[in-house]
Amino acid sequence: MGLREALLKDGRGLLENLYTGSKVSVAEDASRPGEKRHPERKLELHTIFGKVEIIRSYYYCPATHTGRFPLDEALGLVQSFSPALVRLAARAAAREGYEAASEDLAELAHIQIEGRQIHRLVNDVAPQVSVALKEGPIEDPEPIPVVYVEVDGTGVPMVGDELKGRPGKQADGTSKTREVKLGCVFTQTREDPETGLPLRDPNSTSYVGSFENSQQFGGRIRHEALRRGVGRAGKVVLVGDGAAWIWELARQNFPEAIEILDFYHVLERLHDLCLELYPPPSCWASRMEERWKEMLKKDQVDQVIAAAHRRLDELGDSKDRKLEKQIAYFENHRSRMRYQTYRKQGLFYGSGVVEAGCKAVIGQRLKESGMFWSEPGATSILQLRCVLKGHRWDECWNRINFCEPFTHQTAA
Repeated sequence: MGLREALLKDGRGLLENLYTGSKVSVAEDASRPGEKRHPERKLELHTIFGKVEIIRSYYYCPATHTGRFPLDEALGLVQSFSPALVRLAARAAAREGYEAASEDLAELAHIQIEGRQIHRLVNDVAPQVSVALKEGPIEDPEPIPVVYVEVDGTGVPMVGDELKGRPGKQADGTSKTREVKLGCVFTQTREDPETGLPLRDPNSTSYVGSFENSQQFGGRIRHEALRRGVGRAGKVVLVGDGAAWIWELARQNFPEAIEILDFYHVLERLHDLCLELYPPPSCWASRMEERWKEMLKKDQVDQVIAAAHRRLDELGDSKDRKLEKQIAYFENHRSRMRYQTYRKQGLFYGSGVVEAGCKAVIGQRLKESGMFWSEPGATSILQLRCVLKGHRWDECWNRINFCEPFTHQTAA
């Protein structure tokens, strides 16, 4: 630990000499028309080595009441923090709460930065991360056998001001959460040689998320799919649950996609339907559920619908009208329930990837006990989580800081 502190001290000295040296060339470090130069303005700069003091020129224009520090701009400072330090702080905050992030940075990297300051830095840099997340098409001319798009939504606890006038599921009709929509794109290029089941390509899943309405979010997930090469795909598959907004999103943004209704959600609906059609003390509910499940696996959804209608007619006057709505669920989605066909084509027919994403990307950071968010604060963390969990952290941060030319250089 003592050696580390000594090395950090030397690092601070090197940085101070580098940044204040007479040979440092800074773009735009000269007075523009109407500007007045103020030399030797000091700044306590926060870096990954600790605090260093730098001296730079300040230029002020009285006519426009604006000023600038060319060296600060050249270094890409966020407030008085170096890009490398902001990157580390943002990564720590993406993984856990701000105070916990502060503690980990102090323990692991000997960086002293308060949780509230990390919070401010995250909110400052998140818009740049959001832009970087949309950029960077994968330049690969090779065709892709299958590209999957999955979308879902989950509630995030919000502060009271964010919930005014919003209906919810509480007893008084109010809400404690707002829906965040999450989308993921991943690829499939092979199947398991032993089972023949589809295999998701390792580290191929990327994420986008927002509080936008379904139409706006549809454009966002379409942009991500285009970035991922959906135009080169042999097949495009969209998997979702029964929410109407998902299928309207698919119609508008992925009209040529194979639409698949998540099989797990179908089984949940089937379970409820069988319990209603064969209520206790009858033992037929579980039998019919198993029988109809196997029929659905064999593309016999029409036969299941017909059998359910026959049972509904048998109930006569005692039948409940809500049963008709439950059967209508299968009727409305029958074209998305050809599971034997999907399996023969070697396709996934579950939305487990995006459902796991709702937990891993959103739930593990935004839905912890005692957390209540504003929309801007939640959006900032959401963008960082999408970058982190989508394996794009280095790519996006290098783009923000224009680091690509230096990424592969080695020491002489």
